[in-house]
Order: sequence, then C-alpha cells, then structure tokens
Amino acid sequence: MSDHSKPLLKILVLGDCGVGKTSLMNRYVNKHFTNMYKASIGTDFFSKEVVVNNRMITMHFWDTAGQERFQTLGVAFYRGTDCCVLVYDVTSPKSFKNLNLWRDEFLIQTSPRDPDSFPFVVLGNKADLDEQNVPTRVALHWCKMNNMPFYEISAKNGSNVEQAFEEIAKMGLEAVEEQQKVENDFEPAIVLEHDGPPQKICCCC
Repeated sequence: MSDHSKPLLKILVLGDCGVGKTSLMNRYVNKHFTNMYKASIGTDFFSKEVVVNNRMITMHFWDTAGQERFQTLGVAFYRGTDCCVLVYDVTSPKSFKNLNLWRDEFLIQTSPRDPDSFPFVVLGNKADLDEQNVPTRVALHWCKMNNMPFYEISAKNGSNVEQAFEEIAKMGLEAVEEQQKVENDFEPAIVLEHDGPPQKICCCC
C-alpha cells in the first residue's frame, strides 16, 4: 500500500494536568515510562504506525497540557480530530469529574455533525496504584451513559494500554471511512450539457 493511500488519524488526548497523558503516550508509542514528572507546556506530539483491519494507518496523537490556562486552545487545534481520548487519574475524583468539562469543551470547539456518535474513549490511568478513589463501577456507569468505551490502564506497567489503543485506532479509522463515505455521497455530479454545434453569426454591414 502506498503512503498516499495510508489513512492518517488525528487523535486528541485531553485531561487534567498530572493524570499521566504524556507518560501514557510514551508507553504506547515508545514503550518507555519514567517516574519523573514534567508538566507539558502547550502541546506534545506523538506519531505511530499500526495495522487495523489489514490496513496500515498512521496515528498522530496531540497531547494537551492540562492546566486551566491551556484548556481553550482554539478551533484550529481541535479541527480535524478523528477520535478524542479522555484521560483521568483513578486516584483523583476531581480529574474524573472534569471529564465532563473536557468533553463539552471539545464538542463546543469542533461542532461535530452528530455529537452523540462522535468517537470518544475514556482511559482511567494509574490503575496499578492501590489507592483507587474513583470506583470502577462509577466510571463504567458514566461511560455507559455517554456511550463511550472505557479502559482502566497503567502507563507505568503497560496494563491494558495496547488493548485501549487498538480500540482507539479502530474507532478513528471508522470515523475517517464514514466521513469519506458521506463526502462521496454528497459529491455533486458534473453534468456537461451539449447544445449541438455553435451557431454561425452573420453580420450585416
């Protein structure tokens, strides 16, 4: 398959500061984890090629800073997103509660054609820790009410990371294919009218 035909997916990763978004991206893309914490300033970018449904695709991950001053990042940043990943920290009820704000901000900025069917995936990070202050049943209920797949994961030990991103890739690819189908269905047909040979024009002096 040529690079020209390789689908490119834009995946936006949203969530509060400190939930482990950058560590999660490093775990998935680079198979690396560090305990050293450094807050993202603005946006981090990661890229990974994977095979989904026998198709090679490229995933571009946009990892946002979670600080409040970066929450309104502008339409250009959100534009063209194929799947949105909402990340919270299972030890932080506040980060889970704020998923509502991140989801709403995303929908406001992107104005998708069908907000109810736009692909979101929810990831509860730091599942390796004993201190789980967001019960799994509570997170499952919220995700069920919002029609979003849910995974408890650990960027530290890699638990469920591959499975979660397989789902993200599949949902993103389905969104791209659906958008292409819609564009093809609404592509206007070009009709060339044939009026016969041009008429001769006689000029009388």
